[in-house]
Amino acid sequence: MRARRPDNCGAVAIEYGFVLPILLLLLLGSLECSRLFWTYMTLYWAAEAAARCGAVNATICPTAALIQAYAVTQAYGLTISASAFTAASATCGMQATASFPFTLVIPWIAAGTASGSFNIITLNPTACYPQ
Repeated sequence: MRARRPDNCGAVAIEYGFVLPILLLLLLGSLECSRLFWTYMTLYWAAEAAARCGAVNATICPTAALIQAYAVTQAYGLTISASAFTAASATCGMQATASFPFTLVIPWIAAGTASGSFNIITLNPTACYPQ
């Protein structure tokens, strides 16, 4: 007499259904974090370059408006206006600050709110260069 095998049909599909959302959350979350980090570093680089230009190069960056315009040219890959940057003299030297609302592409955080305000993170990198 033959031993009867247990019926496993569909067990793999159910396990896949449990594991797939976790893997997608891990993959898409790492992509969002990478994009957030890249945006922050690009803004920081632009603020640092603008502070350096305002402190060192008086022919290209003599006023705050020109320092802001220079910062926009240094924010490679981002569409940002000059009003997102501020430049002023501080105790540390020339200080440049950026303020940029970063919108998450994947709206899983905003699913619980009607306005989606949790879907936007404001990035505020600041750089200072001695004069």
